[in-house]
Amino acid sequence: MRLLIRILANCAAIIIAAKYVPGFSFRGSISELLMAGIIIGLINALIKPIIELIALPVVFLTLGLFNIIINVGLLLFAAKFIPHLTIDGFWPAFWGVLIISLMNHLVSRLSRNTGNLNNF
Repeated sequence: MRLLIRILANCAAIIIAAKYVPGFSFRGSISELLMAGIIIGLINALIKPIIELIALPVVFLTLGLFNIIINVGLLLFAAKFIPHLTIDGFWPAFWGVLIISLMNHLVSRLSRNTGNLNNF
């Protein structure tokens, strides 16, 4: 259930970013939006930990700010596999990452505070 909630949070974040961030657009159906949420979730779950481990010295030296660059790069990488997602450069990806991160943080916070989401 937590995985489904995380995927739906990614989908909602994509919609919000596409609406409010210039240069970030998604033009697809609901099923393609769900696939985009799954792809972003898989990349964050499988590839991100490996890259963060490799980049640990740089992350340490930049006091964690390099994590933003990692996230932007991973979102741009994910966009290569999502045909209906278009990101026109670094800044739209940066703002998209910010929205996706905030949405995932909010969902994580809500699921922790309301035990109902964790019981499914």
